[in-house]
Amino acid sequence: MTCVACGTEAERFRGGACVRCVLVADLTSLLKPTDPPDLRVHRLIDALVSSPRPESVYTWMRGQMAHSLLVRIGTRELELTEEGLDALPRSPAVDHLRAILVHHRLMVAPADPYVASFERWLERRLQELAPRPSIRLVIERYARWRHLSRLSKSVGTGKNMDIACRNARQAITEAGKFLIWLEDDQGESLAALRQLHIDRYLEDAVTTRSHIKNFISWHARGRGGKGKLYVPPRSAKTIPVLSQRDRLTVIRNVVEFGDAATSTRVAALIHLLWATPLARITLMTMRDIDTRPDGIFLTLGPTPVLVPEFLTPLFWAHVQDRDNQQTTNRDTDWLFPGYRAGRPISAPTLQARLTSFGIQPQRSRNSTLRQLAAQIDPHSLADTLGYSVAVMARHAELAGSHFGAYAGTARPHPRSVSFGP
Repeated sequence: MTCVACGTEAERFRGGACVRCVLVADLTSLLKPTDPPDLRVHRLIDALVSSPRPESVYTWMRGQMAHSLLVRIGTRELELTEEGLDALPRSPAVDHLRAILVHHRLMVAPADPYVASFERWLERRLQELAPRPSIRLVIERYARWRHLSRLSKSVGTGKNMDIACRNARQAITEAGKFLIWLEDDQGESLAALRQLHIDRYLEDAVTTRSHIKNFISWHARGRGGKGKLYVPPRSAKTIPVLSQRDRLTVIRNVVEFGDAATSTRVAALIHLLWATPLARITLMTMRDIDTRPDGIFLTLGPTPVLVPEFLTPLFWAHVQDRDNQQTTNRDTDWLFPGYRAGRPISAPTLQARLTSFGIQPQRSRNSTLRQLAAQIDPHSLADTLGYSVAVMARHAELAGSHFGAYAGTARPHPRSVSFGP
């Protein structure tokens, strides 16, 4: 149980050496930091070796793609620059390496990593449309003028850029599919587009086709299209909700199921107790949770909310040992760190984890808002949860509460308001 290389008391991993010493030897052999000397390569080795869980780094670097990248860095074929990584085919290993370099300040960080990733995706998408130059030209104008400009302006505003970029990619993808259908199935160009074509495309179609609405709106407003073109709005026939009994059952399962990750349970409770959308949960930072002598408070809106006392140990355990802090995403301020260095967990990943508890975000969110709106006036509730008063008043109406037509001015202390299940 003593490493023959460093003398540390640790399990011998290979040849009598501990895993950290083995990692140093393997990375030095692959990256060749002194042949020729390269300070950034030295710093990259230090960043990987200093991981609290070196076994994970060792596993990652033995993957085919990751190993190939490290070999190319060692031969100096791959430069540790944005341009060098952009020239490589996209892969999870490349994205992971990029995140490590940015997080550890070995490469200049883009204004926003999600927008930078969107721009790379857009270039690949335009290349795929190269055999159809007329469609490619339209999609490029739409993507750059409509989406990329808006995304760039949204950086730093507190908007969830991961979700915004995902939505933009879907809108661009669906617009391309529509134009291809228009050309191949209808034998028409965009200049000949009529409302009849839109109605045919949407008739008995999958719901994703309705995402052409943004493109049609953009085209119809002064960009060669007819002002009367439109995509009919989709309205939900029913509002999905859970019964209070089912909601309480899910909350109890989350509290009692100790085998699930603490971070997943805490995120689930924030969603179930206070109807916080997953996109907002992923953007919460350590500044949004305040541990005081009188309890733990969460900042979801202007007025902090008190975590119920019986849940305090669970929230405290999460604060003390957040997920994904043992490899390259350490020293981050995110309340729910993701796998990528410097990034929070993504909303789709969080939703997939909550599925294990049977949580359907839209249903549970509507149910929680309806339950709370039946007890608390819209103004106080909006002040605490970070929603608008109009949204809270609407849920109060649906709950049949007398608060539905009342925008109260009272702002009770968070401990005077019951937000428990």
